[in-house]
Amino acid sequence: MSDDNRHIFRRYVHYQLAAPLGKLEGMRKIPIKIVAAAILVIATVSWLAYTGVRDTKSYYVTITELNSMGNKAYTRNLRVAGNVAPGSIERTGANAQFVLIEQGKQLRVNYEGAEPPPDTFKDDAQALAVGTYGRDGVFHATQLQAKCASKYAPAKPGQAPSGNTAMLAPGSAK
Repeated sequence: MSDDNRHIFRRYVHYQLAAPLGKLEGMRKIPIKIVAAAILVIATVSWLAYTGVRDTKSYYVTITELNSMGNKAYTRNLRVAGNVAPGSIERTGANAQFVLIEQGKQLRVNYEGAEPPPDTFKDDAQALAVGTYGRDGVFHATQLQAKCASKYAPAKPGQAPSGNTAMLAPGSAK
């Protein structure tokens, strides 16, 4: 290879290698800004998701466990289940005050929700209250679910069944 050819080759190689590097140096500033913005957005969304989950998750506890939780009981969203004590329901518009019973333990509940209590919310019904426990010893519920326990219970021996008791004609059930 002659000196002229080497000189031309060096210029070509220099141009081919140096030109893209020069372009990349100018372009590096834009991706860094985009990456920084993306990291900021991802960090913000992650923080919002974490705090949202932390604030809305609820722990299922029994009345006995609730009484033994100490100060943790006052700072957490909780779910407490039990049977509604007969004669304890006091309705005020869409709100209700009642007592839950579970294994001989009682818990006063003050329900103030967006909707009135369900139709199945009656004496002796199984109920699930979702809310927070107050330092006043009352569970402040914002959600209430109820299931009528007696509706599906078998009749006691010697008692006639209640509800739809239409007898099937002999031979009609095949």
